[in-house]
Amino acid sequence: MKPEEMLLKKEERVSFSLRALFEQYGYRKFKMSKFEEYDFYAENRSFLHSEAILTFTGLDGKLLALKPDVTLSIVKNTKGSRDTAERVYYNENVYRARKGAGEYKEIMQVGLEYIGEVDAYATLEVLLLAQKSLKVISDAYILDVSHMGFVAGLMEEVALPYAQQDRILDCISEKNIHGIRAVCKENGVAADLTERLEGLASLYGSLEETLPQAKALCCNEKMEQAVQELENILRCLKIGGNEEKVNLDFSIVNDMDYYTGIIFQGFINGVPSSILSGGRYDNLLRKLGKDADAIGFAVYLDLLERFDSKEKEYDVDTLLLYEEGADVAALAQAAQMLTDNGQSVLVQRKNTGNVKYKQLLCMKDRGLEIVAELD
Repeated sequence: MKPEEMLLKKEERVSFSLRALFEQYGYRKFKMSKFEEYDFYAENRSFLHSEAILTFTGLDGKLLALKPDVTLSIVKNTKGSRDTAERVYYNENVYRARKGAGEYKEIMQVGLEYIGEVDAYATLEVLLLAQKSLKVISDAYILDVSHMGFVAGLMEEVALPYAQQDRILDCISEKNIHGIRAVCKENGVAADLTERLEGLASLYGSLEETLPQAKALCCNEKMEQAVQELENILRCLKIGGNEEKVNLDFSIVNDMDYYTGIIFQGFINGVPSSILSGGRYDNLLRKLGKDADAIGFAVYLDLLERFDSKEKEYDVDTLLLYEEGADVAALAQAAQMLTDNGQSVLVQRKNTGNVKYKQLLCMKDRGLEIVAELD
């Protein structure tokens, strides 16, 4: 690692690396305003991760909101169409309510959006970039993939009222087999469909192992098409040797009013929640009057504070002390020599005892003297 990179926090290093990665694939940076009119978010509240939105009144009397989401603003302003795809990435802070705490938090995000005709290649490109993004953070990662077409296809067969459908989806996301069974029993769902729902919720593992099982659960064309798309993705991943660490998990479910196809979440060791999430959300573009498809993902950099929270063994490589009347030019030259050799250095008159160092030097009349050196 370069000396200047050592001064950056983990999330800052990852941010720079991800931006470089996205630009390699032709994505351009999108910069958005900190504020949007509240009505815009209120109309699309179900797309947001939290219904709580931080608002204030602007100087012109309009109700504004601190941005709780980046994707909505990108879609609102996109020029992407089926004829001309738009690839954008962003590095932004969003403001959301902290779950169960009654307070807002600032969340650092880096992500990308592909808006245009989302064909098989576009889907694969975004999945591969999600995989590469996780690898930038840690080699110990997992990318879990689901398909809303598969879930929606089975829900169509079950044909429950909207409120009961939400209960089933909640149970699927929690892998709550007993809950699925109870809701199905309450609503007179056929035993065969109940078993398929239970099988869907419990299915987890590598794509190669689980796709045959998913295929056995199919009971309509929509589900079959979803499995076929997942099989094509597996085939392409295997050709590039990228199928490892990619699992199938239908318990990943999002709002069916917005999400239409592949959805996914990424995890790394040391962080208990997903650090990356994304998917295909064509229905959002339809709602906003755009003639295009869309797929993208976000990486939640604020979670890296927990990942990189181990206390540093040292504050600085070298603590350089000097006596009263020391040669200032020689002192500056010594500090430069140390930094040129890739060390971090702190120069001060006294050792206050609150700085952890590897090496303690002192500038005296006869030159630099090693006072202490820790192994």
